[in-house]
Amino acid sequence: MPWFSGFPNPTAGPQPHTLPATPRPGASFGAMDLATAAQNGVSVSWRPSVEFPGNLYKGEGIVNGTPQQVWDCVKPLAGTLRAQWDENVNSFEIIESLTDTLLFSRTTTPSAVMKLISPRDFVDLVLVRTYEDGTISSNAANVEHPSCPPNPGYVRGFNHPCGCFCEPLPGEPNKTSLVTFFQTDLSGYLPQSVVDSFFPRSMAGFYANLGKAVKKFFG
Repeated sequence: MPWFSGFPNPTAGPQPHTLPATPRPGASFGAMDLATAAQNGVSVSWRPSVEFPGNLYKGEGIVNGTPQQVWDCVKPLAGTLRAQWDENVNSFEIIESLTDTLLFSRTTTPSAVMKLISPRDFVDLVLVRTYEDGTISSNAANVEHPSCPPNPGYVRGFNHPCGCFCEPLPGEPNKTSLVTFFQTDLSGYLPQSVVDSFFPRSMAGFYANLGKAVKKFFG
């Protein structure tokens, strides 16, 4: 299967409309793991990012629902279900569509951690892919876009290569293996301890809320 694998060369110059690689779902962090948190069947692992002075987080869990149902709930596109249930998202906006599966988007997020983290916005190039085995993925990385300069109401954050993969489970047509990758620079003046505690807890909550959303929207 032609997964995105590995990371882009951090010393290479940017290429126009080129999406950096997202780690493949089956990639093991191996000996580079700094920590792993497990809760309710969801595991979250992290290690230092090669993209910025922060961490790369990997989430893994099984969600009750078909890959298409799970994808309909998680896809980061305007007018979809994601903003209705994800407590870490206020809105998605499509800035420009290059093709049916490649687009520029803006995401806004609410304040968090008792408002220690103020509202953020993120501008990304997003690629959606569907594979022969039924896997559906989104892959994204931060970009600048002339139609979306920084907004004074938000701190501009930066998503380094990230994504999610909704994979079928063999013999379990109504269950999906969801693998997520995040390496987000929240920017601003935040204590590192706040950032380090926010992401693992937020990702575990994401899986729990997603399971409830799939049940609500698809029964």
